Parts: sequence; structure tokens; C-alpha cells
Amino acid sequence: MSIFRESSVIVIESSRRTIRAGVGLGDYLRAPSLEFPARVGLRKNASTSKLSTPGGDISFSDAFSTGLQNGNAPKPSGMKEEDLAMNGEEETSNNKPTTTYIRPGRLHPAVPEAKVSEYLVGAQLDEAIAAGDNLEIYWPLEEGNDIRSWAQVEALWKYVLFNRLQLRRKQNESPVALCVPSSFSRATHELLAQLFFERFNVPGFMLVERPLMQLFAANALYGVVIDISYSSTTITPITDSIIQHSHEVNIAVGTRDCELYLANLLRSNQSLVTALSEGGALTDEDLTARLLELAQQVWHDNLVKVPSDGETAQTEEDEGITNIAALLVAGKEKAAIEAGTKKKATAKQTQAEREREREIAALDLVSVEFRGKSLTLGRERHRFCEPLFDPNLLRPLSAASKDSLLDNVIPLQEGVHLAVNSLPVDRRWLVWSGVFISGDMVNGVKGLAPALQSRLQPFLLTDNQNNKHVNFLKVPEYFGDYRDKGDGMASFLGTSIVAKLAYNDPITKNYLSKADYATQGPRAILDFSPAVY
Repeated sequence: MSIFRESSVIVIESSRRTIRAGVGLGDYLRAPSLEFPARVGLRKNASTSKLSTPGGDISFSDAFSTGLQNGNAPKPSGMKEEDLAMNGEEETSNNKPTTTYIRPGRLHPAVPEAKVSEYLVGAQLDEAIAAGDNLEIYWPLEEGNDIRSWAQVEALWKYVLFNRLQLRRKQNESPVALCVPSSFSRATHELLAQLFFERFNVPGFMLVERPLMQLFAANALYGVVIDISYSSTTITPITDSIIQHSHEVNIAVGTRDCELYLANLLRSNQSLVTALSEGGALTDEDLTARLLELAQQVWHDNLVKVPSDGETAQTEEDEGITNIAALLVAGKEKAAIEAGTKKKATAKQTQAEREREREIAALDLVSVEFRGKSLTLGRERHRFCEPLFDPNLLRPLSAASKDSLLDNVIPLQEGVHLAVNSLPVDRRWLVWSGVFISGDMVNGVKGLAPALQSRLQPFLLTDNQNNKHVNFLKVPEYFGDYRDKGDGMASFLGTSIVAKLAYNDPITKNYLSKADYATQGPRAILDFSPAVY
């Protein structure tokens, strides 16, 4: 019998740009109850903290490394128990309010080691930005391949546990299942265990990696996971539930680059630029910002359909309702009713109205409500993902700031082929049978899988292997909370599935308990988390 109640288990997914969390599992795996950007803010007049140790002053993050060797993690001097609650005090400055954003993918020359309570997270940070406070914004999980500031990530997870989920540190009875990027080192895994046990006082801790959880959510053990994040794309082959880290491929092109590319395409639409400039001329910088905001809205509103290789995007035709039971199972009965209503309205149109509608459909025009204006966009929106398949398209964009890096960037289809073909020959066909595309983009962009498949075919035809077929996976539709958005939240779903199995089976010990941590130390997390190799 499990020593933990399913209703108390906490699942946290920590991606490069987003934190998702939820409490409770049960028979019906729910979608995350909270989601917020994985960023922290620090007021520019905030003080930095040092730790006083017998060997001298060391920074907070260095203290964790020291604590790992000594078996404990020291606290910053002056850190009290009540500091575990988020500090919401407002600070004022006589300087002109400015906000400095540390761009993802760039290393800041001096990451401040402030007290954890000095960092603003979530709603507190949003309010400070809206008020125009002097801030520096950091994305601690986005920069580099590992954790650079332990104070910043502690502030993120502490906000989840003690602010949003209202846990009490002294009486914490909720075990945690934490999902992290696969690039984290084994030393970091040990430090994570130490952080959650010694700073958050969790009774149980389980650590899993994102690619494997994404594949589990798609009900597969073999496959290749393509995770499209904000500033990069990671391609991870997995065989028999083991991540092949040495075969992982990283491409320095992500959603942000696609947004910049589409914004540049929209700039050539003079009627669009004129509409955006109504009410006063815009500077080039302001116009770029608005076009980028519009590009973001376009894919968030599901207005992008990626054409296959050599094809132009076509509008989807309604084939009629052929299987009512399938619609009910998929939860798409509302969409079917709306389609039927639209068809009836079309039947009542005059001949001129029908011809006009067919003309608009042929041009593939859509109307977008943006900043109180109705804007018309054409097929250029479907070119949103072109930088993924041809990174050289980003060269003319100085805003991409990656000209020097593009020489070593390969197209997505080439990266997938490289990752799979680096595996032993007898395992490649198993991996090709489970290609899974994940990331926030997949929830708003249609046709990614067929587009990638058409671009992979030339590589498969030249390979000397019997299998020439690529099978793309999706999250099963029987997960009700994940319909139409499951592929983008696959890592959270996969973590919930593994947590349900692990915390209900105390015999095999697929999680690290507080008692085992006390006797074996942080290194035990490597033995008690079978999903981490």
C-alpha cells in the first residue's frame, strides 16, 4: 500500500520557458492547474547576498556545491524560516524606471547572487513590470544547458509550492515529481534532490527528464522526440525507454526565430503596415515590435498551416460528419455543430456572396483582431516555420543576432536524420516508428508532422535500410484534459503517469524518500529515479 495519497502528489514540469504544476493525480489525470513563465525579476537596487563560511565568503550557488560534498546545504547569512514565503514588499527608486531583459541564449556577464526572497516571480513580477519598476529579468532555465543560478530556480519552485499551492514547509506531506531538461548534468540532479529535501522539506522526490516523459505520453518506448522551444530545437532519440544522450542533436533555431521571420514577411504587406500605422507614424523599432506581436498572435490563434515540401498551403475542406461516435470520443461535437450551422448559413447566401466567399477561400485570407483593428492576412502566415527547415532564411534578419552561428546550424529534417542514423542499424527502424513533435508551437501550428515527413523522405530513400516509413505519434485522445493541446503538454502528462505508478508502488522504490535521503545522501537520486540514466 502506498504511503502517499494520490491527492497530495505534486507534479512540476520545468521547461526552458514555462513552469507548469498541479497537485493530485487520481484516476483522471488532469492538466496542470497553474502555468507561468519561467522567469524571475530582480530590482536593480536589490542587495546581493554572500554566505559566511569558515573558508571565507562564497556565493549562494557555490554553497550548494559545498553542501553536496559535506552532506548538507548551508543557508545564506540572515536567512530566516519566514523568508521561505515570497517577499512581496515594494521598493522605490529615484531613477527612471527601466526594465532590462536578459535575452535567452546569452550569458549575462554577472548573474547576481541575491537572496531568494528578493526575486520576484509570477504575479508579483507581472505587477512590477506593469508598474515600470527598475528590473532585470532572468530566464534561469533558458540560458545554457544547465542551472546557472540556484537562487533563481529556487525562487521559481518555492513560488509554486508555498505561494500558489499553499503548502507549509514545516508540515509538508506532498511528494514531488519534477520534470527537467535532459541537458542537466548528474551533479545537478544531486543538487536538485538536496534542494527539494533540505530547502522545501518534501517527504518524497522523483526526478525525470522531459524527452522520455514526452514519449511516454504518446504511449511509446522507442522513438525520437523533437522539442521545439523558444530559442532552440532539441532532437532526442530514445531506445527501450533510455535517452541516448550522446546522439542528441541541438539546433539553434526555435519559435522566436520563426516569429522574427514572419514579422519580416508581414513588413512587405504595405496595406498591413498602413493599417498598423493609423493614428500616427511609427518608428522602425515600434513597427518591428508590433509586427512581432502580430506574428505571435497569428500562431497562437491557430492560423498557421505548414505546407508539405514543394506544396503551398491549402485550406481544409469539410468532408462532412461520417462518424458521430468518433466525434463524441474526441470531444469535437461542438466543432461539428458549428460547422453544420455554418453550412446552413452558406446555403442561404446569394450567388454573389457565395462567389465572394469562394474568392476569399482561394486567396486564403483571414481577418485578425489586433489592437482594436481588423487586419487581413494572406498565405504568407503559412511560411511561419520555414526557418526550421531552412535556417539560411534568417541571415538577412539582423534582429535574429545569429549570423555567426548559422554556419553551423542544420535544417530540422537533417538534424532528425542525423540523430537517428547515428544509432546502431538494428535500432533505427524502431526509432523511426515513433517520431514525436512537442513544444508550445505544436498547439498553434497545424501540419508540422506532414511537412517534416515530406522533407524526411529523400533521406530515407537514400539510406540502405528496408524501412522507408516514418510514423508520427500523438497523445491519445482518451486523455480528456489534453485534447487538442496534449502534444504541447506531453511532458507534464508523461510525468503524471510515471508519478502515479511510482508513488503507488513503495516496494520497487522508484522515488527517493526522506528516510533514504537521510541515510544515503543526494547521490541516491541517481539510483532511485529509474527514468534518469
